[in-house]
Amino acid sequence: MTARIEHLVTSGTFELDGGRWEVDNNVWLVGDDHEVVVIDAAHDADAIATAVAGRRLVGVVCTHAHNDHVNAAPDLAARTGAPILLHPADEVLRKAAHAPREPGYRELIDGEELTVAGTGLHGLHTPGHSPGAVCLYAPELGALFSGDTLFKGGPGATGRSYSDFGTIIASVRDRLLTLPADTTVHTGHGDDTSIGAEAPRLDAWIARGH
Repeated sequence: MTARIEHLVTSGTFELDGGRWEVDNNVWLVGDDHEVVVIDAAHDADAIATAVAGRRLVGVVCTHAHNDHVNAAPDLAARTGAPILLHPADEVLRKAAHAPREPGYRELIDGEELTVAGTGLHGLHTPGHSPGAVCLYAPELGALFSGDTLFKGGPGATGRSYSDFGTIIASVRDRLLTLPADTTVHTGHGDDTSIGAEAPRLDAWIARGH
């Protein structure tokens, strides 16, 4: 059976630099009837566990370590025994987001391929929104899971600690906009977009400078 993409929206708070905001997060599941990967376990471990529906959880992938993308990961991992995967450059944010590292954490490195239901998910290190931000590219599904690196209408925010505008522009330009134009971009918040829809906007983002 070919892997499929499932989508869940959870709600909670994002906290950084002394601020607190109510947010809706996209949680993505990739797999089949037997096994699944969760991308960005946000806010509600019960709802995510219900969506997993007893399948073998291959891993809980964190596109970055802002609290709203990882706050349900420890609970979900404890229930299932699945590892939590995070790029090591986001360790500083992970420490700020929740309790000390549990044994189930492991590093997700640039170029690593995760396999679920016979489908490859390729890790792309795309720093800028955070130092260890990653996207997952599934060429067989024509899909990119972009976390907060790329949204409909522009790159992720860079106005907070550990972020940098020039770095995120380089990541989007060099790692993402080189993918096939018909690649669907499944974002960390809000609506889907595509590489083809966003590529023509690069110069405008640079001119805007934020």
